[in-house]
Amino acid sequence: MASAFDYAPAPESRSVVDIAPSYGLFIDGEFTEAADGRVFKTVSPSTEEVLSEVARAGAEDVDRAVKAARKAFEKWSALPGSERAKYLFRIARIIQERSRELAVLETLDNGKPIRETRDADLPLVAAHFFYYAGWADKLDHAGYGANPRPLGVAGQIIPWNFPLLMLAWKIAPALATGNTVVLKPAETTPLSALFFADICRQAGLPRGVVNILPGYGDAGSALVEHPDVNKVAFTGSTAVGKAIARQIAGTDKRATLELGGKGANIVFDDAPIDQAVEGIVTGIFFNQGQVCCAGSRLLVQESVHDEVLHALKRRLSTLRLGDPLDKNTDIGAINSAEQLARISALVETGEAEGAERWSAPCELPSTGYWFAPTLFTGVTQAHTVARDEIFGPVLSVLTFRTPDEAVAKANNSQYGLSAGIWTEKGSRILAVANRLRAGVVWANTFNKFDPTSPFGGYKESGYGREGGRHGLEAYLDV
Repeated sequence: MASAFDYAPAPESRSVVDIAPSYGLFIDGEFTEAADGRVFKTVSPSTEEVLSEVARAGAEDVDRAVKAARKAFEKWSALPGSERAKYLFRIARIIQERSRELAVLETLDNGKPIRETRDADLPLVAAHFFYYAGWADKLDHAGYGANPRPLGVAGQIIPWNFPLLMLAWKIAPALATGNTVVLKPAETTPLSALFFADICRQAGLPRGVVNILPGYGDAGSALVEHPDVNKVAFTGSTAVGKAIARQIAGTDKRATLELGGKGANIVFDDAPIDQAVEGIVTGIFFNQGQVCCAGSRLLVQESVHDEVLHALKRRLSTLRLGDPLDKNTDIGAINSAEQLARISALVETGEAEGAERWSAPCELPSTGYWFAPTLFTGVTQAHTVARDEIFGPVLSVLTFRTPDEAVAKANNSQYGLSAGIWTEKGSRILAVANRLRAGVVWANTFNKFDPTSPFGGYKESGYGREGGRHGLEAYLDV
């Protein structure tokens, strides 16, 4: 007998976004070809269709962009904070006005579900610009002394998992504090940054204040090494973060590095199981697990392990994988063939090492890059899937008996970016959170972000904080 509520697709129209066949670099307020004429194609991960051809920045382009940013810095930094705030407010309002267009664009270029870009990414992008606009004329009262000065030119490199949100995290505080920016988006997701360049023009932002350079690692390296860059802000892998730290060692460049993670999500025996299961799902399957602060290690108290696992598998069986533009989709596409290959290799390693794999029953589309929601049980702390960042929809389940054991296992990682605690006892939340070596600890929730709250990690998850009042310090000479 057919269900009374059979599934019906609810596709979001692509007509709201007009993607040009080609895009240039955005330098000194104008779109321009790369100096050597190189281009690359950006594809949609869910269909593998080519979305556009994009100019590929090289060292010469980086030099042009840094010079434009340096020239613009003189006037931009001299503006009263209240005047800089007006530009940031204008940008925030335009982002709100164009949010549907930008959400569709981000879903096409990144592969994540439209309901995530529409309901999470875009509201947060606008909120960051609104928030830092509010700080622009109050820097004397931010706790960094009277009349704090901007650093100069900020070289910023962002990843592909939250292209527009990571851009907002970096550009908004930089502009609010009087710096100018050269930003390199990830090579697999350049489009929303290029659309943001158009928003800068629409907002009347002075030429050279923001420059956007799509490109590969060589462009990022040239930006980090450029002698006239005063601040480097990077979000991405720990390996690249270490390389950047080596590059700038011995210089006077400031840096914030937001790197990898292997977040522990701790479920105690008194936790509300259904609520915890929803938090576990959000923690690891939001954005297909391609989140640096994902709750990719689930630590469950032994006495409720079977109950939690049963409820979790039942919930995973209801997740809908497929077209990211369908408003009913829960799990979208993996961002690239390269990332899919990495996820697959690590999962195979997990099986080879003896962990037990379970994947949600779902049909994978024939084109695009897809991976079914997966969890591993029988995992020990020695297993590769419990130690390495997989950056995909893969959860490793471990058990513990006492709070001390939970803390010890949670902290037994080279990373220290995030953690979650599930319990009905407020005293336990405070006691455990205080002992976790993680930059962000969520209690009875997971993956909640706010522009007023600082974000960052310990150990190999990097250093520095983004967001909140703390996010201003990285762009001030204090």
